[in-house]
Amino acid sequence: MAIYGYWRCSTNLQDQERQVLALKEEGVPAKNIFGDKITWTSNYGDREELSKCLDLLEPNDLLILEDMTRLGRTMVTMLVEVNNLIERSVYIKTLDGRLDTSLMNDEIVRLIVGVMGYAAECELRNIKHRTSEGRAVAKSRGVKFGRKRQYDKFQIEEIMDKRKQGLGYGSIAKSLGMKKSTVQMIVQREVAE
Repeated sequence: MAIYGYWRCSTNLQDQERQVLALKEEGVPAKNIFGDKITWTSNYGDREELSKCLDLLEPNDLLILEDMTRLGRTMVTMLVEVNNLIERSVYIKTLDGRLDTSLMNDEIVRLIVGVMGYAAECELRNIKHRTSEGRAVAKSRGVKFGRKRQYDKFQIEEIMDKRKQGLGYGSIAKSLGMKKSTVQMIVQREVAE
């Protein structure tokens, strides 16, 4: 029986170090630890390291994850992956203590994973809802989202003057050291106002 571990971070702001350390403390050899930095919304097939890890698993091997959401955020994805692993006689253990398939029969595992998958989906919907509400409140208070402007009002005036002189977007952009798309966006916004 070999022990494998898989970690996943959803954003570049997250660090996998905590997950890797926890997997090592659980007895996973460093050579058997796989991980992806990828958002949960990405295609399942984009998780190259998870695919490699799953391909290596043999009957009676143990796969350790921080929690079930590392296999997938939707109930369907989780159930499919867990079912595939159960059929291959691979055990699954989560570091959050919610699942250890070596201690229970397959039907109980499927039930628990279904409930956990549903809970993960609900939490994701709640996070999205709270985030959009928070953004709406912030916007109503005048908070601006997105990148800060890389130009000032004097540059805008210069762009508009050059445009009135009949210069094209590319010429204006080159003379000011800006991107053509930025010049186009500024002109379009100024014309609309």
